[in-house]
This record gives sequence, C-alpha cells and structure tokens, in this order.
Amino acid sequence: MTSTMEIQSACPEIAQWTTRDYARVVQGDMAGWVAEEKIEVAGFIVARRVSSDLEILNFAVRPERRNRGIGAALLRQALDWGAAFHAERAFLEVRASNLAALRFYEHNGFEMTGRRPRYYVSPIEDALVFTARLASS
Repeated sequence: MTSTMEIQSACPEIAQWTTRDYARVVQGDMAGWVAEEKIEVAGFIVARRVSSDLEILNFAVRPERRNRGIGAALLRQALDWGAAFHAERAFLEVRASNLAALRFYEHNGFEMTGRRPRYYVSPIEDALVFTARLASS
C-alpha cells in the first residue's frame, strides 16, 4: 500500500512534512482525505479551518495517477468541508515554478491574490497565494 509519505517523496514540489505533521490530522488538528485507486493511496489533501476560511495545507496526487480527476475530487472534498462550516473562501500557497498546479487551481476556480517572496526552501522560491470564493458565501 502506498503511503502519504511515499507520495510526498515522489512530489518534491509540495511541502515536505514529517510523520508528526501528518499525525496532527489523525489527532483532529486538521482535516485530511485520501483517494484510493486499486487499494492503493493515489493522493491526499490536508486542510484546516482558519477563522472563516479554509486553508489547504498540503495536497498531492501520485505523478503516474494525475490527469484522472483524482486531484479534482480531493479538492472538491476539502471545499465541501469548508462550505459545511460556512467558510467564505479557500486559500493556499503554491511554488511559483509549479506550472501544472497553477493551471489546476485556476481551472478549479482559484485566482492568484498574492506572493510570498522566498517562502519555500530547497530550493528557495516564491510562493503564490491562490484564493477561491466558496459558494456558501
């Protein structure tokens, strides 16, 4: 069975969390979902409630399983969760060089609303802030 950590290792463009970080999801500090395909974890998303907003913290689909709707389904699950607690908007950061993610978020109703210079390390890179208004607002 493919674990979240294995998916993360295959996706260096996402936040590289420790197992302790993911344990916070199990403890209820954050919400998380996985997508399974053929009894294997194909992707995951982690989010949290921040006041009246939904923040997407980490999100990846195994590279060989992309472009099959898995990421869109995971994103929809997180956005639906936000709508359930009446979140006004969803936001996230993405590496400026991650063109596939930028296109994905734009295709799914997000728009760039800011930039965080030198936000990422290894390599040092700006983060682009993407925001989407939720239907509940």
